[in-house]
Amino acid sequence: MGLLSSLMGNAGMVDPEKLKADYSKLLTDKEDIEIGFRLIRDTFIFTNKRLLLIDKQGLSGRKTEYFSVVYGSISRFSIETAGTFDLDAELKIWISGESSPSIQKKFNKSVDVYEVQQLLASHVLK
Repeated sequence: MGLLSSLMGNAGMVDPEKLKADYSKLLTDKEDIEIGFRLIRDTFIFTNKRLLLIDKQGLSGRKTEYFSVVYGSISRFSIETAGTFDLDAELKIWISGESSPSIQKKFNKSVDVYEVQQLLASHVLK
């Protein structure tokens, strides 16, 4: 992932083994990381059971929020592909009962947003 893309807030893919090493304490016994993405300091991970959002807070990044969204609570989602002049694609996720997207993430061009959509759909549309 390029530095410019990171600074613009666009997520790039991270190796699932690296994520497992970093965040294994958050996973249940039968939970596996399927795909993950990192912004400058923040990370979001799709597992076989839920979506994990890791938000490093403050200047030092020592304070961290771990936000877990079970797929069953996602009422809808959308993707917006990158255009000719756009540098990013976007994912929006609505949590049940919310009128506006609860989660919005931008991806750099190295990420296949269709793959992300397909993974999310496979969990939400059960």
